Formats: sequence, C-alpha cells, structure tokens
Amino acid sequence: MMNPIPLPIAELKPALTGLGKILNGRSTLPILKNIKIERTHDGWITLTSTDLDRWASVRLEHPSVGPVISLLLPFDQLSQIVKSGGKGEILEVTASADHNLIRFPLGNTLGETKVPKLSADTFPPTPRFHGEAIPLPSCLREALLEAMDCASEDGNRLVLNGTLVDAEDPKANHLVATDGRHLYSANSFTLPLKESVIIPTHKFLEWKEFTTDGEWQMRVGAEHLQLSSRRWQFTTKAREGPYPDWRAPLPNPADMSTVITWDTAKREELIKLIQRMPCHEDRHHTLGLHWAGGEFMLLGKGTAQEPWLRVPVPDTQGQGPDLTVFLDRRYLIKGLGFGLNTLSLSSPLTPVRLHHGGKQLIIMPLRGSDPGSPSSASVTTTAAAAPPPPSTLDHPTPKPTMQPQPHSANPTAEKPETKPPLDMALLHVEGMKAGYRETLNHLSRIGDCIRAAMREQKASEKEIQGVRQTLRSLKNVRI
Repeated sequence: MMNPIPLPIAELKPALTGLGKILNGRSTLPILKNIKIERTHDGWITLTSTDLDRWASVRLEHPSVGPVISLLLPFDQLSQIVKSGGKGEILEVTASADHNLIRFPLGNTLGETKVPKLSADTFPPTPRFHGEAIPLPSCLREALLEAMDCASEDGNRLVLNGTLVDAEDPKANHLVATDGRHLYSANSFTLPLKESVIIPTHKFLEWKEFTTDGEWQMRVGAEHLQLSSRRWQFTTKAREGPYPDWRAPLPNPADMSTVITWDTAKREELIKLIQRMPCHEDRHHTLGLHWAGGEFMLLGKGTAQEPWLRVPVPDTQGQGPDLTVFLDRRYLIKGLGFGLNTLSLSSPLTPVRLHHGGKQLIIMPLRGSDPGSPSSASVTTTAAAAPPPPSTLDHPTPKPTMQPQPHSANPTAEKPETKPPLDMALLHVEGMKAGYRETLNHLSRIGDCIRAAMREQKASEKEIQGVRQTLRSLKNVRI
C-alpha cells in the first residue's frame, strides 16, 4: 500500500469550510458530493471542490513524501470525522484496489473508515489559463468586495449578479455594480485587460479566510476567470454581457449645487444616529436629508401620521441652496461604511451622489414631502414613501436616467386632523386585529389546500396499490 496522504485537522477544518461554500447540496450527481485530494510530484497536497460552474482549491501548508496520487472522498463523511477530531490530530487517507481509506486517531490506536472508490478521472477538471496572472492591489480588492455588496440578486438579470471590470478606458478602469436602485463605481486603478469582464458575485469571495490569505491575483480566460490568494484558488465562469450602459444614469456633478461633507472619523457616530432615527415604514426605510440655513438635519418619523422629527447632524459642512431629499437609509449606511463622506444633491427627484476620492455610490431617491422651513411649528408628510420606478439600467436607451416619476401629492391638501393619543392607539389596535384576522383566514385556506392535497395523495397511493396487486395476480396467470 502506498504512502498515505496526511491531513492535519487544524488545516482541514477551515479548508472544508471554504470548499463547502462551492458544493451544491441539491446536486443529484454523486461525483459533485466528493472533494478531490491530490499529491503533486513536489509533494504538495491540494483539495478541490466544484459544482460544475465554480471550483475552489486549497493547498496545505506542508508537503508530504510519497508518489503522485489523486483520490475522491465524500465531503459529508470527511466533515463528520473532522468535527470530532482534535486540533493537533492528523488524518491519513490512502487508496487500495477497491476502496479508499480514512484513518483517524482513536484512543491509542487508529480507527479506519472505508469509502467507495470513485475514479479521480471522472472529477470535472479545473479550467487552465494561459498568460501571466494580474496582481490585484489591496485597494482594488477592497473595492471589489464593496461592489459585490451592491450587485443585484435578481435571478432574471444574471448580468447584474456580478461586478463589471470596465476596461473601456485603459488608463482608468472602473469597478461597477448595481441592482437598479443604487450603483457603485470605483476608478482609482488600472489593469492590463484588453476587454471588460464581469466577476460573478459569490459568498466564497467574501469569506474571511480567503480575503485575508495574502494578495490576490486574477487570470482571465475565454470563458472562465480565476481569483487566487496565497493558498486558495477560486475559478468561475465569467458572466456573459453585454453589461448595461452604467454611465448614462449618472448625475452630472456640475449640476449638483448642494454639497455636504462630514469628518470620516465621525462616520460611526453618524451611522448610529441614522440607525436610531424612527422609521414609519419597513419596506424602503425612508430617511429624509434636509439642508437649510447652513444646517444639515436628518428627518424621520415613527408613523405616517406623525410630523417629521428633525435631528441636526454635528460636525458637517455644506454649501448650496436649501434642499430636502428622501432615500433608503440602508444605502446611506452602506456608503458611510465604504468611507464615503461627501453628499452631492441637485433636486428632490434626481439621484443622490455619495462619494470620496475615486469611489461613488449613486442612490435613487424616494418620493416624500418637503418638511418646509426649520421654523415650521408642525410638520406632516403629504405622501407616504413610494418605491422608485425600475432603473433604466435594466432597459438602456440612448439617454437613460435613474430619475423617478414626480409624486402626485397635492401641495394644497389640508393637514390630517390630529386625534388624541388614546384614540390613535385604539385605531392601531383595531388595525392590528383586522390584520391578524386576515392572516388567520389565509392560514385556514392554506390548511384546506394541504388537506385536499393529502386526500389526493392517499387516493393516488390506493390506485397505485391496486395496480401493484393486479400485476402480482397477472404474474400467477398461466397460459
């Protein structure tokens, strides 16, 4: 029997975590439930997993003495053994004529598990690349992770489920990602790319073990691309374009006359302030940005009937005409987390630009009501926040915009009558009761459907049983 391949559990545990992010648990192909373990002619040990569209490979830290070999082991079975192993223990895997063996410490001896032997040649090969790898500086890697956080998750628009590396301008490449409601771009780098490429979003790329495993490199092939670190490789099919014209919806910086900045050192305090602002609806998390009289304020309210609560934001500087814009606070918090500290506005209905250096986040505004001047004694909303229309990024035209349709609120409408707090509380209780009754009705209807399906299933089973009995009786018929 050949020299076994040693697998230190201290390295194997995080390796299996990363490899498991690639595996498709719903796959019906037995080969995809295995990982490939190889020992090269130099003694290096690599582990690989795949779902046919993506491959993840990791090289262990120390080489092993022995011949070149490749074998397959079931991922779930190997993971179960590793879970019960100690940090300093070492597994040994080897192959025999008709099965593979996994040996593990068991008291003062070795336990052994036999697994069916599958040919390593049937494992989908990792695509190969020609040419030199492209080093990715740390600033680009950071921008790529930020861009992926802004990409779409809509399965109907796969081209937006990734980050565009736009190589149209060879002297100023761009990283771009959007979901139609906010758009991220960064341009402070250049790569030796002849054509633009779309890097699909995947949870493996955000995994801490991969992001902290040294500098990244990228290889681009005809249909695949590869991102690699010191020990890991992630290979994937590239998204097929064309990517929508992302530049067309960008607002013109020259038209954005109101500009507000804040100290980046205070961004955590500003994020906490935004998170604590009341929110009257859970769908769009509406937040108002109000610049008037040289003061920047956040606007929020707990219910649609309440007046807007104004909270001044300290340590801000700005210039330009008074303006109020409403947007989804989650996008603003995301941009602050990226280190963006300058807010540029032009009107309540044009996209908001949050930027710093070569990075920017374009945010679609929401429809709301202007709270008026700071001296107003009472302020109420005239229209609840409404969802913005689909971005023209999904359907590019010669001159697309990300501008929503103007709201139809009547500015001359009378303010709603203010009711006593107890009356308002009773109204909310009655509304909640009505909602619960409707929910119970829906659950009752679902229960009826389930019971009807169960009856149909039982009837089908009886029919199948009858057919089986008939077949058995036919077997006994002699001619």
